[in-house]
Amino acid sequence: MAAPATLSLRPCATVASSRSALPRARFASSCRPAPSLSISCPPRRFKGLRRALAVESDQQASAASSLKEEKPRTYYFLVANAKFMLDDEEHFQEQLQEKLRLYEERSMEQDFWLVVEPKFLDKFPNVTKRLKRPAVALVSTDRNWIRFMKLRLDRVLAEQFDAETLEEALASNPAELNFDKPDKWTAPYPKYESGWWEAFLPPKSSNGTA
Repeated sequence: MAAPATLSLRPCATVASSRSALPRARFASSCRPAPSLSISCPPRRFKGLRRALAVESDQQASAASSLKEEKPRTYYFLVANAKFMLDDEEHFQEQLQEKLRLYEERSMEQDFWLVVEPKFLDKFPNVTKRLKRPAVALVSTDRNWIRFMKLRLDRVLAEQFDAETLEEALASNPAELNFDKPDKWTAPYPKYESGWWEAFLPPKSSNGTA
């Protein structure tokens, strides 16, 4: 009787070694640093671009500033003969003083003036032919206030003009203002002293000459 056949399996060294090496290979691949991507641009191009943008910005700012300086300003005025404005109209001084006091309390810049014989009247022949001389103008950059004062004073002429500078707008011709005192004064308050308007004349002026 023949002996039964036996099958014996021997470990394969090649497969074992490859399996044991597999985790090491994975670990090694996971520890490798990721490739870095670098982009290099010529620095001169960026410097030139920044310089061009800076020059353009300066040019725009300079152009805007010059336009702002050269833009004329609009002035509004009421005009009448000097006796009516400064001597007959009893409440005119009070209104101007009240407005000036308000500006001082609020630290606001004065934007209204009295101008004796203003030079800008030469631009308005239709106005001057209706005026007795000497004339006095109330000038301001506040259109709404001038409209309000037109209603209060009533017998005045209103117009407007543009000027490059304040000095040009308030320029005036020399004039002497002398008003006779009334023989009788029936009002319950004293009459305003002559010269009260000097506080409202243009800067560096005492007789209406800017």
